[in-house]
Amino acid sequence: MKYLFMFSVFVLFLGCADKNAFSKFGMNKAQELSASSIQTSKIKSDGYMDGVFSAIYLNDVYPDKYFDNEYFLISLYIKGRKDTNINLMLNKKRCIKIKRLPQNNEFSDLVGANNRWKKYFLVVFKKEKSTTLSLVLENGQSFSDPLVYQKDKL
Repeated sequence: MKYLFMFSVFVLFLGCADKNAFSKFGMNKAQELSASSIQTSKIKSDGYMDGVFSAIYLNDVYPDKYFDNEYFLISLYIKGRKDTNINLMLNKKRCIKIKRLPQNNEFSDLVGANNRWKKYFLVVFKKEKSTTLSLVLENGQSFSDPLVYQKDKL
């Protein structure tokens, strides 16, 4: 009986724990938001994989700082190419600004694993009225599947 009581109390305390999936990883709020925002797509050409393209929608991660336009942190790896002429489209519109970032940058803590073979970019698009954002990368004959984000309705 004594063991049954102790087991019941133990189960009761476990059931009342105030934790979520991110509490085990020691993440701050921005890292949690970026982990739920990051999306990745393969870059394909003629049925073959040319690389990997990932994006984090910064408006969701830092809404007080990034609100006047649509901001994305892009990480990019394309096999065998040093200089890449990338073309990013958001809802079929070109970006208004693209800035190459150094390996260690202000967003490095959002990316989880910072790899030296990836290139990082801050990409800005004009503010979209649509609540659905479709981000696509094109590079010559290569392209990615769309990364789709939902904006909060204001």
